[in-house]
Amino acid sequence: MTSTPSVLFVCVHNAGRSQMAAGFLTHLAGDTVEVRSAGSAPADTVNPAAVAAMAELGIDIAGQRPKILTSDAVETSDVVITMGCGDTCPFFPGVSYRDWVLDDPAGQGIDAVRPIRDRIKILVEALIAELVPVAR
Repeated sequence: MTSTPSVLFVCVHNAGRSQMAAGFLTHLAGDTVEVRSAGSAPADTVNPAAVAAMAELGIDIAGQRPKILTSDAVETSDVVITMGCGDTCPFFPGVSYRDWVLDDPAGQGIDAVRPIRDRIKILVEALIAELVPVAR
C-alpha cells in the first residue's frame, strides 16, 4: 500500500451507496486517503435521497456525478469496496477487495436511506481505523 492509501467504492449506479461512502471517507479522513467512486452502470445523477440524508449530517455530495467503473481505477486502488456490483468488478493481484452488503437506496425515500447511511458511516469509520495510522 502506498503512503496515502487509495480507496475505490463501487456500486451499480454510483448514485447512492458508493457516493455516501465516498462522502463519509472524504469528510472523516481528509487528505489521508485518496477517495474514488464509480459504478458498473452509472446513473445520470446522484440519488436525491442520498444527497438529503448526507446533508442532514453536514456532508454535501450534491456536486458529485456518477462515474463509469474502469479497469484503471481498480488497478490503481489499494482497496476496492464493492456494494452490490457483483462480478462486474475486474480483479487485479495486489488490490484488496471487500464487499459491503448494504440495501440499495435506489427509489427509496429518505426514511429508508438513513439506516443505510448510518451503516455506511460505521463501515467507513472502521476502514479509516484500519488504513490511517494513529499519530503517536
